[in-house]
Amino acid sequence: MFWLEEKFETVERRAAGSHRTLLSAAAMAALAFGLVGACAPSAQSEPAVLTRAAAPAIFYRDITINGVKIAYREAGDPANPTVVLLHGFPTSSQMFRNLIPELAKTYHVLAPDYPGYGASDMPARETFEYSFANFADIVDGFLTEKKVSSYALYLMDYGAPVGYRVFAKHPERVTGFVIQNGNAYEEGLREFWTPIKAYWADPSEANRDALRGLLTLDATKWQYTHGVGDVTRISPDTWYTDQYLLDRAGNDEIQLDMFLSYATNVSEYPHWQELFREYQPPALIVWGQNDQIFPADGAHPYKSDLNDLEFHLLDTGHFALEEYGSDIAAEMIEFLDREVPRD
Repeated sequence: MFWLEEKFETVERRAAGSHRTLLSAAAMAALAFGLVGACAPSAQSEPAVLTRAAAPAIFYRDITINGVKIAYREAGDPANPTVVLLHGFPTSSQMFRNLIPELAKTYHVLAPDYPGYGASDMPARETFEYSFANFADIVDGFLTEKKVSSYALYLMDYGAPVGYRVFAKHPERVTGFVIQNGNAYEEGLREFWTPIKAYWADPSEANRDALRGLLTLDATKWQYTHGVGDVTRISPDTWYTDQYLLDRAGNDEIQLDMFLSYATNVSEYPHWQELFREYQPPALIVWGQNDQIFPADGAHPYKSDLNDLEFHLLDTGHFALEEYGSDIAAEMIEFLDREVPRD
């Protein structure tokens, strides 16, 4: 807002100059009538200071879980109910950069980066297992260290299997789901997954190498721009930031390990669905319906297992927050205010 501040300063200076001119004229008139002492100008008050409403502070912290430094964003009063934001591939907690300040006004918000993502450590594959089961253990350990015993989960892309695994460990702790293009049904694995399924069936070097195209800048940009209504609303910072981290030496092999590990989630789908039916956590679906990775075919089956479900399909793509962030924030806050208990 530099231009605005500069404009206000200019107006203030002009006003002060005009004020001095008027005072000089008044002083001359007073002198003519012998009233200079009575009409001497009083001391001018200090100019008004422009202020803005205080926004919730976002803290960029780290904590060691199972020997790995986990970076995370935290905002809001810890005395308020907690919302945990779990990111997808190939991004990090930076995908929630605009959502966190909105939620933090009335909620405590935590958004960790998985190992090998964002600002978290990227341990060597020889010493650390890159799998969804291990990521869930890390997130569970993170929440334990943060002494958070109840929380709502925002589940997007990879965040869904990570979050559902945490839910399976402690279903009584989950106060609600916000599901944004996060799959738990085989109906949601369409044509995009064909080469990945071939890799699951035969994890050969040839099938592994066939997936390397998903790690390029063009593929990352496509994830952000495909299916959106207005591409000019999507910041290029998103795909350049993600690609910078994908291009770190050795990170490509980590991502290919995670593609292979995703098969273990599919075998867990029936168990998670059973837990949905048993525990019935309230849920809000805000799903980009033009997503080819996790199409809306994977959103509808939740209706058969979750009774307290609010359902929205949005006219956008995979990273729905980039185009519909304010709408999703408003829906989330209304949902959480209604469903999540406060002490």
